[in-house]
Amino acid sequence: MPYSSFSSLLEDAATTKQSLAECIQTREAEDSEISVCEVRARLAEALRVMRDAVEQGSDPGIKSRTGLTGGDAAQLFEAMDSPESTNVIGPLFTHILAASIATVELNAAMGRIVAAPTAGASGVLPGVFLTLLHDHDLDDDTLIDGLLVAGAIGACFAAQSTLSGAAGGCQAEIGTASAMTAGAVTYMLGQGQGCNEAVGHAAAFAMQGQLGLVCDPVAGLVEVPCIARNATGAAVALAGAQMALAGLKFPIPFDEVIDTASRVGAAIPPSLRETAKGGLAITATGKRIARELDATSNLD
Repeated sequence: MPYSSFSSLLEDAATTKQSLAECIQTREAEDSEISVCEVRARLAEALRVMRDAVEQGSDPGIKSRTGLTGGDAAQLFEAMDSPESTNVIGPLFTHILAASIATVELNAAMGRIVAAPTAGASGVLPGVFLTLLHDHDLDDDTLIDGLLVAGAIGACFAAQSTLSGAAGGCQAEIGTASAMTAGAVTYMLGQGQGCNEAVGHAAAFAMQGQLGLVCDPVAGLVEVPCIARNATGAAVALAGAQMALAGLKFPIPFDEVIDTASRVGAAIPPSLRETAKGGLAITATGKRIARELDATSNLD
């Protein structure tokens, strides 16, 4: 982990007079004993996997092994392009939702994805990145810089809190993914003095909106509500980035927000931390789905 706190990253950037991305890639290269070029090459490969995941997950025929999920991304993409469909959020936002869902639908179908920071939260970042890529004419080098910043934010959560839904609820997974994405988008699109601090504000805005988010997978599977939460997590990430890019500042420092996430996660009852013993998992329909899947499994 190149940085265990966001404040230490800001201090390093100020001392070395480097950008955040330059600081992160230099430290990563030193810690991993590889060149900066190799660091960026590995991230370029991760970006390629993300692109492939969105494309493969957009296939209308994709289904999870349980048959519980699949095809929703394709349906959203179709609605985005159809003049007959009602669209209340516009094509850009719809594309972000669809691309986010596509990635985790592929994950549920046992396809290859990039955990960002986990498999269950793997759709937020690529859904946003690979949509803004075209809308803001971003090149791959800029996206790789964004991945560096996102990774550093994720590392701060790993060091100070947790990335595990079983340990901290879904705030640790979708919440962290949203903070990573919000901060990275702000870095890629932000210009001028104060951009580094704005990255922290964006991440804080995103995380504060998901403190206490529970992890309640129906039948214990990373499908319902996990896939849809990637889409809503992407929406939260956009909100955080937009507020920060407009100059809004979250009053609580980002490192203190991470510390709060750690304490809140520990306070979430075990029934709401990936055990499938609370929340949506124990609704009447959630229990029925679990029974049906269990019966199918026993027959197999």
